[in-house]
Amino acid sequence: MDKHFSEICEFLAKTDDAKTIARFLESLLTPKEVKTLSSRWQIVKLLDRGVPQRKIAKDLHLSLCKITRGSKELKKRNSILKKAISQYQTDG
Repeated sequence: MDKHFSEICEFLAKTDDAKTIARFLESLLTPKEVKTLSSRWQIVKLLDRGVPQRKIAKDLHLSLCKITRGSKELKKRNSILKKAISQYQTDG
C-alpha cells in the first residue's frame, strides 16, 4: 500500500466522528470526486439488494463498466464491500 494512502487510512481509522471524516474528505477531494465516491457506494448498495446492472446504469446514467467493477468486488470471497454494507444496514 502506498505510504500516503496508508496515512489517510490511519487517520480515518483513528477518527470516530462522521462530521470530521466528511470535512476531511471534502477538503481533500474535489466536489466531483466526492460525488463519484458517493455514486460508487450507491451502486454497490443497489447491487447488493439485487438490482440488475442494466437498471442501475439506466437509472443513474452510468456506464456498465463502473457498475461491473462494483459487482466484481461484491462477488469476492470475504468482500469488504459486503461487510461495509452489512454494517451500514445494521447501524443505519
